[in-house]
Amino acid sequence: MTDLSSRPVAKPGVLSIAPYVPGKAHAAGGATRFKLSSNETPLGPSPAAVTAYRDAAAHLELYPDGASTALREAIADTYGLDAERIICGAGSDEVLQMLTHTFVGPGDETVMTEYGFLVYPIATRAVGATCIVAKDGPGYTVSVDNVLAAVTERTRMVFLANPNNPTGTYIPFSEVRRLHAGLPGNVILVLDAAYCEYVRRNDYEAGIELAAESENVVLTRTFSKIHGLAGLRIGWGFGPRAIIEAMNRIRGPFNLSAPAIAAGVAAIRDRGHVARAADHNTEWLGWLSAELEKLGLSVTPSVGNFILVHFPEDAAKGADAADLALQKAGIVVRKVGNYGLPNALRITVGTEDANRAVVAALAGFLA
Repeated sequence: MTDLSSRPVAKPGVLSIAPYVPGKAHAAGGATRFKLSSNETPLGPSPAAVTAYRDAAAHLELYPDGASTALREAIADTYGLDAERIICGAGSDEVLQMLTHTFVGPGDETVMTEYGFLVYPIATRAVGATCIVAKDGPGYTVSVDNVLAAVTERTRMVFLANPNNPTGTYIPFSEVRRLHAGLPGNVILVLDAAYCEYVRRNDYEAGIELAAESENVVLTRTFSKIHGLAGLRIGWGFGPRAIIEAMNRIRGPFNLSAPAIAAGVAAIRDRGHVARAADHNTEWLGWLSAELEKLGLSVTPSVGNFILVHFPEDAAKGADAADLALQKAGIVVRKVGNYGLPNALRITVGTEDANRAVVAALAGFLA
């Protein structure tokens, strides 16, 4: 028998956490032509952001501003917010981790939706709490009633990705407000709006107003998607002053690098680049969905920069076989079995060439 006193042992529960597995970066056994596994923008970052990043490289001997002041002020200017109510992190993932470390502990519960982002249970279990899953409604869409039914006296936080990843579905903001109205005042509603810039629906809102007017709502956003800065890991949260002040007590003192801060400032100020990225996505999201449906595949309607494609139950034409066929064509997409969707693939909307290549490869596969 191994003597556990002879070596360090992780605290209870840590080793039972399923680690987050990102999308593949390379096709197995061949050259990668198109990487469509991580919902990265095909337009890349703003040229202004690249220039700002390079300029910052001349001063790498200096510590960054620990409060990310310039970035918080740029975000505040863009959206008309109070910069003191904004917190920045190494991706919105870090903001989510700070939230759970600040407000959730052993014996507590959080609630997430059935096909929600897998960082939510990781962040919850890392602090010794339990993550409760609320079943979705029809069409892989969040059921507000099911979320509210999952809330107990132990609930401290509810996670809502809107739009949701990996389904691409959303709920109108009237439903978000109904969810908030049904929560106890001591439960934090976390609105994860990583893909909000892509949504073109009149009944959608990211949640800035609700976070501005409420004492228990935090909005999280990212620079990794439409801004094209995934490699720099920049995210932010906006919420009540008391929540942000508490989070800042555990935030690392230099959690964003100086080049990341500089690039983020330039990126959020380049509204033209953001608009071009959104327009490209609107055009090709519709095209890609329609073309795959013409092949007989089922596509969950998406408002993000990706689609969830469902394959036949026949193993020869199923998601695993389709994934292998796409890899042979040099196209990398995302398998989502770990989300409870074993016969589906998530495919990022790419460049025109990438989108056409996906359709051609799957047409050949299904023939």
